[in-house]
Amino acid sequence: MSNYPAGDRGFLGDPKAPGFLGWIFSTDHKRIGLLYFWAIVTFFCVGVLLGLLLRLELFSPGVDFMSAQTYNATFTLHGVIMIFLFIIPGIPAAFGNLIMPIQIGARDVAFPRLNLLSWWLYMIGALLAITSLFTGGGPPDTGWTFYVPFSTQTASNASLALFAVFIIGFSSILTGINFVTTIHRMRTTGMGWFRMPLFTWSLYATAWIQILATPVLAITVSLVMVERLLGIGLFNPTQGGDPVMYQHLFWIYSHPAVYIMVLPGMGVVSDIIPVFARKPAFGYKAIVVSSLAIAFAGSLVWGHHMYTSGMSDNAVLLFSFLTFVVAIPSAIKVFNWVTTLYKGSIALDPPLLYALSFVLLFSIGGLSGLVLGAASADVHVHDTHFVVGHFHYVMFGGAGFAFFAAMHYWLPKIYGRIYSKKLATIAWGFMFVGFNLLYLTMQIVGVKGMPRRYYNYLPEFTDLNRLATVGSWVLAIGLVIMFANLFHSVLRGTPVGPNPWGGASLEWQIPSPPPTDNFGENDPVVTHGPYDFKEAGIL
Repeated sequence: MSNYPAGDRGFLGDPKAPGFLGWIFSTDHKRIGLLYFWAIVTFFCVGVLLGLLLRLELFSPGVDFMSAQTYNATFTLHGVIMIFLFIIPGIPAAFGNLIMPIQIGARDVAFPRLNLLSWWLYMIGALLAITSLFTGGGPPDTGWTFYVPFSTQTASNASLALFAVFIIGFSSILTGINFVTTIHRMRTTGMGWFRMPLFTWSLYATAWIQILATPVLAITVSLVMVERLLGIGLFNPTQGGDPVMYQHLFWIYSHPAVYIMVLPGMGVVSDIIPVFARKPAFGYKAIVVSSLAIAFAGSLVWGHHMYTSGMSDNAVLLFSFLTFVVAIPSAIKVFNWVTTLYKGSIALDPPLLYALSFVLLFSIGGLSGLVLGAASADVHVHDTHFVVGHFHYVMFGGAGFAFFAAMHYWLPKIYGRIYSKKLATIAWGFMFVGFNLLYLTMQIVGVKGMPRRYYNYLPEFTDLNRLATVGSWVLAIGLVIMFANLFHSVLRGTPVGPNPWGGASLEWQIPSPPPTDNFGENDPVVTHGPYDFKEAGIL
């Protein structure tokens, strides 16, 4: 399919764009994807370090090495980095850019320069967030939700952090616009809507949420900045404002943002499972429809974050009902993934291990989310560590493990080198055990009544908090092994051919690393679905 010269480094060594400047000013979607990827991995490592410091402070009751103010600033920074710099952009910006155009047979995204601008905005927003730590009144201490009145009254540098989130939000919007246009307009010959890989479908559903929901975040943080600057009383009840209005505005964006984080991960898993089960995806159209249904229904349930804020009983009933409804399309996906595995010729390679971990951990997170969706139960566990544990099962166990699955699945394609499967499996074992030891224990201590965001606690919570902290160390060991293994593979890994996993979608039909122009002189013609292994001559 390509006149790609043997032994060439492809887009990695593109002679048209050499050197560092050639990378940061490149409009090649693959280079932009790698720029995103390494930035996102860097921020993730910083966020993990901050999380370990939080768990270390909670190892025993009393003040160990953090004051209350330092603890507040640390978990605020941990949340902002993990949410806005890792999970939300993680899979769409990195692997969406790297893989999606190749999957649909395109040479690039629809707007290459806009794509580069989105990366620059992401980096500018990240730089502003870092700057907020060392300027003004010091690190913001409001939590990643920036709830009023905390965010309007704090003397810390919350305004700059809010502006950073504003800029990063525009990066997300531009990515969404680019992906929707690319998928609509740049599919190759024969690539009908129902011949697209499920990963591409998940990015399509996610992109619409990015376009429609993210402006609400921009408006919300702008209002808080105006409130801090001018004191006009938008959220101050003594001036006729309403602090609950902020919660509505924030969660109108932030609950759909949960699906910006999780839907791409579902797409990764939907691509991986058929390949390693050697079976076509069961219920392909049902998975597609469920992705679109999650994107739509997930935009209607924001109020379940606010049961204790004083909503009317009718509103509580409606939001609780919708919360249970939105679980249905997620359950459809889980059913289809398990059915795809049924009687498959399963190869338990590292990408599948991380994908299966996603299915289990996301299911645990989703079921615990139904506890929070029921208002009577939510009142008792609201703002406890149960919520923190649930959130991490969905976000880290879901989107995080899907990101790791994508790394193990597609990095050999991008760099043309494979990692040690033995080390990858060992790393997965540490991470899976450490993750559950950490966050399941947090859910238990939350049910027992320990509040979230407290840097001190009652002595009866000591044993469980120590167990959770030990879990964080086990998880961190796994992360170190995983990243060391992957980094070594990028530099000195064993070279692999174009299709190390036996996939049938288009990205596996070109050399590794991919050529600069993806498909050489001739665009591909698609004659079968992305999981038709027999038609592709793989089985």
